Amino acid sequence: MNEQTDATRDDRRARWLVRVALALVAVLVSLVYGLTTARAEAGFGPHLAQYAVTTDDLVVVDLGPLGTLEVDSPLPLTLGARVTVQEIPASLTEVDDATTLQALSGDLQRYVQFFSAPRATVDDVTRAIVADALRRAFGALVVIVGAWWFGRVALGGPRRAELGARWSAHRTQIAVGTALAVVVASLSTSSLGPGDQADDSRPVSHVFDGTALEGARVTGRLGGVIDTYGAKVLAAYRTNEEFYARADEALAVAWDERQEAQALEAARAAEAERLAQELLARESAAAVPPELVVPPDPTADPTSPTGPVPTTGATGVPDGGREGVDGTEEGGDAGTDAGADGGAGATPSGTPSPTPTTPEEDLVTLVVVSDLHCNVGMAPLITTLVERSGASVVLDAGDTTMNGTAVEQYCTSTFASAVPDGVDLVAVGGNHDSADSARSYAKAGATLLSGKVVEVKGIRVLGDADPNETRAGAATASLGESAQDAGDRLAATACDDDGVDLLLIHTPAVGERVLSTGCVPAQVSGHLHRRTDPQQVGLGVRFISSSTAGATLGQATVGPLNGTAELTVLRWDPATRLFVDHQVVRVSPSATVDVLERVPWPTIVRPERGGPVPINGPVPS
Repeated sequence: MNEQTDATRDDRRARWLVRVALALVAVLVSLVYGLTTARAEAGFGPHLAQYAVTTDDLVVVDLGPLGTLEVDSPLPLTLGARVTVQEIPASLTEVDDATTLQALSGDLQRYVQFFSAPRATVDDVTRAIVADALRRAFGALVVIVGAWWFGRVALGGPRRAELGARWSAHRTQIAVGTALAVVVASLSTSSLGPGDQADDSRPVSHVFDGTALEGARVTGRLGGVIDTYGAKVLAAYRTNEEFYARADEALAVAWDERQEAQALEAARAAEAERLAQELLARESAAAVPPELVVPPDPTADPTSPTGPVPTTGATGVPDGGREGVDGTEEGGDAGTDAGADGGAGATPSGTPSPTPTTPEEDLVTLVVVSDLHCNVGMAPLITTLVERSGASVVLDAGDTTMNGTAVEQYCTSTFASAVPDGVDLVAVGGNHDSADSARSYAKAGATLLSGKVVEVKGIRVLGDADPNETRAGAATASLGESAQDAGDRLAATACDDDGVDLLLIHTPAVGERVLSTGCVPAQVSGHLHRRTDPQQVGLGVRFISSSTAGATLGQATVGPLNGTAELTVLRWDPATRLFVDHQVVRVSPSATVDVLERVPWPTIVRPERGGPVPINGPVPS
């Protein structure tokens, strides 16, 4: 009986071993198939490109009629990649200075910008390749499992029992042998054969010496293009890298120096305040003649309702007040409630002052950027400013891309990656952005506002994409809603909500209606490429950020700055729910940085009952 039980147990163990081995084989085959056939579409410089995993240990960039560029693959197990760049004009059948420069000069600038921050594209492509590989592997596994069950049904129970009895004695050997055979076959398909090795006879372009592409082999007409213009492009690339590295270092130094100056100024102010209080105390004591001081009566009952006899000043009025012209007392005990009836701590209209009631370390710090226009060179400076300022929120007021095309995904990915972990990125679409760029920005980690209130670090933010879209070489087109209609819609949302602290939009004029309602105390926007410091508009305060790309009319945002780029640091008090101050950081075309002083945020002055709503200056369009 025991022998029979042991035999049954061994038989079950053998069956499970076979099943596990076959399951592992199925999973392995599926993964190999999924990985070696994975595909993805993403940007490559100014073009869309198809990315595919290969097994020839090469990374090949196929530029169609221009030829290819090949480098040894850094991937393991002889895995490589093939990048088929689309939209390369087939008309480029000859390489001559005039034709090639005219056809590719714009693209070359974009490639300089692309290679300034390739990490974002690498990350995007890697995620897309992995996702596609997993989808394909899952599909292959479903097919394998389906084929297995179909075979079982097709054979029928008696036939399976017959085959099982015949193979039972060799079940384990068959399972292990099958697994090994599949592993060997899988690895052999990703190994290099003699015909797959890189052709060492192909010329190596020395233009790339000293770069990550050193040793690259170039085929076709691309060799002529690279030899003719590659040195110029690489020189521009190096200039670009050096410029923003210097600017980033200058930002760190300038910010630290400003912080030290602010700390010294605060210490001096505190000392001056202390000395002023001491001086005031001495003057108060000296102002009371000795003969007017009533000595305490040792026989007086300290619990008497009359209390102690107050001392008096030179005027004979009890200390803590002064006699007004009408004989009434001003100050005194009433001063303790001054903030409640229009005194210190309130505006003439009764609106609370933005003076912080929260310790500085508990204020919420935000960094504002706007009109980046795909200048990815500014990404490291955004990182530095966020880290140096201790910001927990980054506000992007729109125009993050140039035309909102799919190939500009590397722009949004780069800027999203520039925001440190744990810091919220809140953005709105500008007139140069699109639904595609909004999706790619959101996919990279940004919170895109779409007409609803979003709470970030305690701040309730309302915003939406710009109602217009502008493309290079084309007129501005409406998205079905005018700026006035968009403003009315946002105003209704703000006033219906329990409370909105900030309106974030791209075009300032869209917020005119919202600010006039008094339902939003502050607005941040961009679009004009010039800064307007915070000022009251309607019943709120509007701040217009300049371009963080240094964008100027008729000048590209590729390469070193052509104009002054600006970033702004805001501080917000969670107790008053108002902004406290703003601080502008200016990056010049010479890579120098100025960190300006903190400037207090304006206090909102409400009109007298029935009076006009104040609007300071025309509303920019």
